[in-house]
Amino acid sequence: MRQRREQEQFNMSFLDVVCCGFGAIVLLLMITKTMAPIVIEETTVNMEGQVADLQQKLFALRGETTVLNRDLDAKHEQLSAEKKRIAILRSKLRQLQADYARLASAASTEDTKRGELYIALQSLTEEMERLLGRQHQRQNSVIGGIPVDSEYIIFIIDTSGSMFNYGWERMMDELVATLEIYPRVKGIQIMNDMGDYMFTNYRGEWIPDTEGRRDVIIKRLRRWNPFSNSSPVEGIQKAVRSFYDPKKKISLYVLGDEFTGRSIQTVVKTVDRLNKERKPGERMVRIHAVGFPVQFARPAHLQTTGIRFAALMRELAYRNGGTFVGLNDYRP
Repeated sequence: MRQRREQEQFNMSFLDVVCCGFGAIVLLLMITKTMAPIVIEETTVNMEGQVADLQQKLFALRGETTVLNRDLDAKHEQLSAEKKRIAILRSKLRQLQADYARLASAASTEDTKRGELYIALQSLTEEMERLLGRQHQRQNSVIGGIPVDSEYIIFIIDTSGSMFNYGWERMMDELVATLEIYPRVKGIQIMNDMGDYMFTNYRGEWIPDTEGRRDVIIKRLRRWNPFSNSSPVEGIQKAVRSFYDPKKKISLYVLGDEFTGRSIQTVVKTVDRLNKERKPGERMVRIHAVGFPVQFARPAHLQTTGIRFAALMRELAYRNGGTFVGLNDYRP
């Protein structure tokens, strides 16, 4: 009886253990289960579709970028061509303006009053009165205090960068206006402030004064830009030494904006020795000057060379029977 009871107890315990183990396995499977394999496969398929779609969009954008870059290059080329065309048109406009100014000057003297130079030729200013004296009288023909009795005229032009880049158009206007007060002379010469000739084939000789020759001078002057040290001394000395003739009445016209030399007094004394008096009050040649205020557009501490040019040329004009005219604007 005892043996049977022990055997039954053992069988029940074994079944309990087996059931518990099986239940634990089922519970573990329920806990560790996340998703069915079918879901992973669907996610992979969806991601591959998105990547393919993005690649197609990328290829489309690259194609559009290529087209836009090609269009941009074409626009750049078109813009460059337009800029060149504008530059050409501006050049032609300046040429037409110069031609118009020349024709207007020839058509009417009254219509050719340009700036303070021509105003100075019409009325004796307080500055000229101070230089020449209120009671001063000349035996020569005079317009507004500037003697115009000379038969030969020499222009000495400052060709430095400041004049050529900023005051050149105004300088040409003043040169044309000066020529207008000399309807006809026996000879003309153009030099820069270093004494270099505009026309080397007329070196040491007078250029015949004809209407055609004046036109050639103006056209050549537009592009003439030899080296300059921004000092009129060399040009004045060479002009006097090369062209003085006791039988000729000669006037020098110095057109510039600055003097970079060391001493004004030294220059004045040098010109006095060179351009001697032929008789009391009459020098070998007259020296006139026109000052262009290019330097006065700069800050005050950089205006020194412009002030020194005005001081030098006013003194030279006063001592050599001429007149100095200082303009108040270097633009046309």
